[in-house]
Amino acid sequence: MKFGICNEIFQNWQLADAMAYAKQAGYDCIEIAPFTLLPGASHKYVTAIPADERRTIRETAARVGIEISGIHWVLVQADGLHLTQPDAAIRQRTADYFVALADFCGDLGGKTIVVGSPKQRSLLEGVSHAQAWAWATEVFRPAVARAADRGVTICFEPLAPSETNFINTAAEGIAFARQFSSPAMSVILDVKAMSSEAKPVPQIIRESRGNFAYFHANDANLKGPGFGDVDFKPIAAALRDARYDGVVSVEVFKFEEGPEAIATQSLAYLKKTFAV
Repeated sequence: MKFGICNEIFQNWQLADAMAYAKQAGYDCIEIAPFTLLPGASHKYVTAIPADERRTIRETAARVGIEISGIHWVLVQADGLHLTQPDAAIRQRTADYFVALADFCGDLGGKTIVVGSPKQRSLLEGVSHAQAWAWATEVFRPAVARAADRGVTICFEPLAPSETNFINTAAEGIAFARQFSSPAMSVILDVKAMSSEAKPVPQIIRESRGNFAYFHANDANLKGPGFGDVDFKPIAAALRDARYDGVVSVEVFKFEEGPEAIATQSLAYLKKTFAV
């Protein structure tokens, strides 16, 4: 397994500086939120990031010696997009945008697109779960094909009912991903999100063996691993049992400790608990 960290933790830092700090701290990878690359823009679409800037990001990572694992928070501030919107034109724009995201991720050298986006997938009034499922499936089909061409995997993220009313458990997420019959469509497991399920997190991981391609490490309290009550030793054991050999990426939502402390202490905790 490799350890990664999400770049929005380094609030207001230049991406190159965040990469350098993450590398120095001992991380293997950095995960990029596209909205952080467009400061000041009112509408933050990756289509506004030109080819030369994408090349520079990729070359900077190579120079620093850190991998770009992929992208996440992909619909944040990309206004007007929605997976389960009754308006077919909005769904088509969303489908087109996910194709653009597959190209953007590939251009950076990334391998994974994490799709959480709770607000942009939640069922609107009058939309049934079955209808939303069918619409979301059709939205992703073109992007899955493009992702396969680019060597990218789209990872749908089950999220807690407090965040969205569409796909709340790992089992649901896996069922959604399986219908594409493509290695370019999978699931991400996230500790904070799994903590909302009735099953223990290690059990969910073992039951999901072979059906997830990315992993977010955080605490149920929205902070980094080791900053709360979640014990990662059984989580690490479950990941080994599940034969997972991908990225374990630190993603947090509360930044009070500051980026340096979050980055260094989270990684120290993970290395201690994942040591065999």
